[in-house]
Amino acid sequence: MPDTIFHKIMRREIPADIVFEDDHVIAFRDIAPQAPVHVLFVPKRDFATLNDVPASEPEIIGRLAVAAAAWAKAQGFDEDGYRVVMNCNGDGGQTVFQIHLHLLAGAPLGRFGTTA
Repeated sequence: MPDTIFHKIMRREIPADIVFEDDHVIAFRDIAPQAPVHVLFVPKRDFATLNDVPASEPEIIGRLAVAAAAWAKAQGFDEDGYRVVMNCNGDGGQTVFQIHLHLLAGAPLGRFGTTA
């Protein structure tokens, strides 16, 4: 497995505030939150960028989105709203090269940004 900070979290080599995990996805709080609630949903399969996900495997992105929506609903963010973002490569704001979906919540949209 590659050696990004996300891979180290998945291997439990460094601590993280893990809020969700199943057979396909792990989610943990961002260490540099851009919103009152900032959780990263990461597939357990290795893809550096969104560009690397094969067209034949769209379920990878679907699993991230469904996990994020279910977690948001369980936390009560579904009614007020939340934002999900995926950054791709440097100009897109990606700084960790393992695909991941950001879930931002806890304040009205527009009060916070979306970084890697």
